[in-house]
Amino acid sequence: MSKNFTEVIKNQTILTKKEKINIIIQLSIPTILSQISSILMQYIDAAMVGHLGPNASASIGIVSTSSWLLSGLCSAMATSFAVQVAQLIGANQNQKARRTFRLAIITSLIFSSILLGLGVLVNHSLLKWLGCDPIIFNDASAYFLVFTLSLPILQMNSLCSSMLQCSGNMKIPSFLNAAMCGLDVIYNLIFIHYFGVVGAALGTAFAQLTIAIINFWYTTSRSPLLQFKKNEPFFLEKHTLQNAFSIGTPLAFEHIAICGAMIMSTKIIAPLGTIAIAAHSFAVTAESLCYMPGYGLEAAATTLVGQCMGAKRKELAKSFSNFTIAFGAIIMGIIAIIMFFIAPFVFQILTPDLQTQTLATNVLRIELLAEPLYGVSIVASGALRGAGDTLIPSLLNLLSIWGVRLTLSVILVQTMGLYGVWLAMCIELCVRGLLLLYRQQRGKWLHKDLS
Repeated sequence: MSKNFTEVIKNQTILTKKEKINIIIQLSIPTILSQISSILMQYIDAAMVGHLGPNASASIGIVSTSSWLLSGLCSAMATSFAVQVAQLIGANQNQKARRTFRLAIITSLIFSSILLGLGVLVNHSLLKWLGCDPIIFNDASAYFLVFTLSLPILQMNSLCSSMLQCSGNMKIPSFLNAAMCGLDVIYNLIFIHYFGVVGAALGTAFAQLTIAIINFWYTTSRSPLLQFKKNEPFFLEKHTLQNAFSIGTPLAFEHIAICGAMIMSTKIIAPLGTIAIAAHSFAVTAESLCYMPGYGLEAAATTLVGQCMGAKRKELAKSFSNFTIAFGAIIMGIIAIIMFFIAPFVFQILTPDLQTQTLATNVLRIELLAEPLYGVSIVASGALRGAGDTLIPSLLNLLSIWGVRLTLSVILVQTMGLYGVWLAMCIELCVRGLLLLYRQQRGKWLHKDLS
């Protein structure tokens, strides 16, 4: 399928509405299943740690947003090169696409190593700044340390998966991600038993390492479009690095803005106590099952728009973006309705603590109202990213999350506690979806040119 749709785009074939939908479905399903399996891994982690007690859950919850910040920066680095590869493949410049991939490996490893060093340096001071309870300080610190040490592994997984997806191969990254979930369960059973909270981080790190080795081998040796070829020249290209900087920098600042706001939210929630922190962490984990299909469609949108832009098929790029955004809103809306009713049962699986179950259920139900527009924001971002349009969407995200979510959180937490934080989140996600939909519909991104 990946070869077929790529050739269809390159050959300027006219597509019917039904054919466009079929391409989106076939591209999205493997990635959606992969994302769901990834979420199941988080559920398993949360459930295993949750049965150690609320303090154990809180020790992971308080550093979760900081972990997302670092992993998001790794993702931005991977995307900054993967978008270029998608457009080069669409333009039938496969040799240059492989050179870009090689340069991405070198740059990404340097970048993730720098993040590793920074993470180790700020470990203790970050937890103190977040107002971490002394009872959970040691576990939280150890968990975050193991996570930061595994960043180069996470980076290589993210890079190889992004490259394969942007070349049109959704199946291999999806299969490997699902396999990583299975390995995570096995490693967690071993490590959590012996090391408690930090064992969850060790289990995930070893699962990522196993899959990273396979992922790198396949991408560099077996991928029809990306595999390294003997005697093929490689040299640093200034233009490629400039494009990576122009695409990746706004994405990096977007992740910093979003995760920085989440860290601030954690700081706002921390004084509410370990039950609130644990409930917040579990609710975030449960909600991820709703938005992961959106990220599957986001990957498809980035690939399709990127290859269409490379092939100079701008109308087709706009059409694919419209369809994927509509699917994102519909699918996430349906899953939100289901989650509204099954939430109590989900939290019974994740934690035995009744107070945590009740609070997590109630706050999650508030936010579920925003899922359709959250889906719009996720997929629209992916479509815009495929065209290399990252600056304005990142500024819109910054405006929404800092101007709306944090401001409302500070106000509402005073009288509503954790409920206020999640109401603020619900309002902000709706605002974000409308802003990014407006940007996508205006169509200025169709005039971007990375060549």
